[in-house]
Amino acid sequence: MQAITATYNDKVVRQFAVATVVWGIVGMLVGVIIAAQLYWPTLFEGISWLGYGRLRPLHTNAVIFAFGGSALFATSLHVVQRTCHVRLLSDGLASFVFWGWQLVIVAAAITLPLGLSQGKEYAELEWPIDILITIVWVAYGWLFFGTIARRRVQHIYVANWFYGSFIIAVALLHIVNNAVLPASLTKSYSVYTGAVDAMAQWWYGHNAVGFFLTAGFLGMMYYFVPKQAGRPIYSYRLSIVHFWALIAVYMWAGPHHLQYTALPDWAQSVGMVFSLILLAPSWGGAINGVLTLSGVWHKLRTDPILKFLIVALSFYMIATFEGPMMSIKTVNSLSHYTDWTVGHVHAGALGWVAMISIGSIYSMLPRLLGREQMHSVKLVDAHFWVHTLGVVFYIASMWIAGVMQGLMWRATNDDGTLTYTFVEALNATYPYYLGRLFGGLLVLAGMLVMAWNVLRTYQQAGAIVPQPLLPPDASEARA
Repeated sequence: MQAITATYNDKVVRQFAVATVVWGIVGMLVGVIIAAQLYWPTLFEGISWLGYGRLRPLHTNAVIFAFGGSALFATSLHVVQRTCHVRLLSDGLASFVFWGWQLVIVAAAITLPLGLSQGKEYAELEWPIDILITIVWVAYGWLFFGTIARRRVQHIYVANWFYGSFIIAVALLHIVNNAVLPASLTKSYSVYTGAVDAMAQWWYGHNAVGFFLTAGFLGMMYYFVPKQAGRPIYSYRLSIVHFWALIAVYMWAGPHHLQYTALPDWAQSVGMVFSLILLAPSWGGAINGVLTLSGVWHKLRTDPILKFLIVALSFYMIATFEGPMMSIKTVNSLSHYTDWTVGHVHAGALGWVAMISIGSIYSMLPRLLGREQMHSVKLVDAHFWVHTLGVVFYIASMWIAGVMQGLMWRATNDDGTLTYTFVEALNATYPYYLGRLFGGLLVLAGMLVMAWNVLRTYQQAGAIVPQPLLPPDASEARA
């Protein structure tokens, strides 16, 4: 019994790390397919479960909850053990969280192509799956916070603050937005109606971005950037200010998704104002991460993992500047419903979320397998360049297409009639969809390179020896 309590539970961390790679390939493959369907509209014509309208929610759920979620589970359960110097609260609970989450993902992969959907962005899954998500999420929260409660150090490292806020906020968002009246096992109706339903949905939708896709991944940043750089975080005080400022402001920004809709004008303005305020804590946190490299910038020449982590922060800065700017009503009148929004989302998703996840997995996994580094550092570097080029191609094509669409849609003749028909705008956009497809293919190719590198690293690892707990006075708590 002593041997068990004296080591970390890294099994569940390795399981989620591998799941991150597998679901990343699946999610990005589906993304490539739907990008191809926009360029070749008749692709899979007549096959209902391969139609764009069914594959698109499958793509978003796969990359957010399967790929991103697995990365968050893996890193949070790794970080909380190392910074608290204690084993996870319960091995059985950890196993339940892993297999329960995989069941949620498989259920989504079956039901969404079949057309079983609530029709809500990022909340398409029907009520039985929502209940399963709630059960797994409560178990995850109990596991995470129970581990913190058993910590052998007084201090709670800031990465755990971000992970903890992500767990609490996502639980709140999921339960409130998915309040429904079941009509059958496969169909339900929201308890909200009209503008209230829209407001609840985008309170959920934007804060899924804010807490699932931002706060959780900032937890990664605050642990793995200092760890990989071999330096303490630039300003620990700034990290605490960053946390509280972000948490206080983010919840109010959701209405910016509903500019120029039936939502009351004052609510739209509140969303815009809080979105603009968000720029300060977002950039403050990003700069804190980047400046952690002060004195060790030379490591970027030889460490591709650090490249992933720092370039991810660069894309985070791009996305968190662009988001507040697009929430301004005059800018939103140009950008809304265009592919500019698609470019913005993927600057955050492929640039920030994917790159910080990939860098963190590359940093963490070899140590869990008793190795100093991945099978091939050159392949990690190749993955970095292929992925970065893919993201640039993707977002640049969508930025250009989106601004062009907005300008064409608002252009009028002297007599007040529209200058361009919608079909003319679509025809002008068509070449840029090929650029998006090419970018997506590069990102997918990079994930396949990662999968090969992970497989070879596992094959060369040999027997995995459990790692002993750090003593309470070790420096890991401040990474």
